[in-house]
Amino acid sequence: MSGKNSIKVACIQMSISDCNKLCNIEKALAMAKDAASTGSELLVFPEVFSTGFCYDNIEISGETENGDTIRDMCAFSKEHGCAMVFSIIEKQMSSTGLEYYNLGVCVEDGYVVGTYRKTHPFKREKQYFSAGDSIIPIRLPIRKLTIGLQICYEIRFPEVSRKLALMGSDILITIAEFPSPRGHIWRSLAIARAIENQIPHIACNRVGEGSDSSFFGGSIIVDQLGDVMEEAGDHETVIIGTIDLERTNRIRDEISVFDDRRTILY
Repeated sequence: MSGKNSIKVACIQMSISDCNKLCNIEKALAMAKDAASTGSELLVFPEVFSTGFCYDNIEISGETENGDTIRDMCAFSKEHGCAMVFSIIEKQMSSTGLEYYNLGVCVEDGYVVGTYRKTHPFKREKQYFSAGDSIIPIRLPIRKLTIGLQICYEIRFPEVSRKLALMGSDILITIAEFPSPRGHIWRSLAIARAIENQIPHIACNRVGEGSDSSFFGGSIIVDQLGDVMEEAGDHETVIIGTIDLERTNRIRDEISVFDDRRTILY
């Protein structure tokens, strides 16, 4: 578990201009600066925030870990002394040719401390993205905090968040481009994943119009009991909350869901 008692977190709910990397990064960092000025230490962004799902120009939008997005996010996190969670379109040359992944990234104080390739691509994504094959939490060494990262569609899979919780995650984070009109589904799942794992959950969604879909926002910060701490509407905004990390153990002692599991049956 974490070495910290609490942490101030921020979700950057932003609209995305598909395939316009420069514009998106500039906007994201401007919003991040506002969040950092409040003392927020952990900043969370929507899925593939710098490009959107730029399918028609995926070869140009795709990046390596040395690309523009990660470089700029590392520089910001170093300057402001914070951690940041987001995803990019990753491109990688393999023995069979160029492959693409939806790569979740966590940077802390200027360095990439962990990555996660989305393991459950959704519908059209399957035509372009390879699936990751590993679900492992990401450790923030400076903050002594463990992040359980999942991406969009994976909020529908309780197995993903449960595995991340069992492996010692302090906070569950979902980054997404969850489209309209599924706002009630998104909200219900975000709260459920927190309740069933007795873990705080930051669920950060895109807002606005995209090339193929519209996005309702609805980003949310939920505590270990499933109570909503902060929630966004359908516009660009930054929501901020302070998470009590010590509360997890107290709640699990009171309601011993993990101890009472009968894994021999399931």
